[in-house]
Amino acid sequence: MKKVLNILAFVGFFALLAGLGLAQEHEAATASHSLGAGLIAIGAALAIGIPAIAAGIAQAGIGSAGAGTLAERPEAFGNILILLVIPETIVIFGFVIAFFLNGKI
Repeated sequence: MKKVLNILAFVGFFALLAGLGLAQEHEAATASHSLGAGLIAIGAALAIGIPAIAAGIAQAGIGSAGAGTLAERPEAFGNILILLVIPETIVIFGFVIAFFLNGKI
């Protein structure tokens, strides 16, 4: 768990640096956007990024358990497929939220 948190912190740090660099570059080009627009863009990125990472972690556990179950009971394929798809719905919800937030910029 500590390794996952370190990776998330590392990715988040570089995403923040990249976002700040792009925000400064964009602000120099057009001064019409405010700080609120930048915060909305960061919120939209987080609305997709965090659920995607969480769904990947969840699907890793479900996939490994499902592979073990399929080795013993191949008829459980449908149930395992449904269980494997359920965490992906949170990414779809995050995408919808990010889409609505993007419309406010």
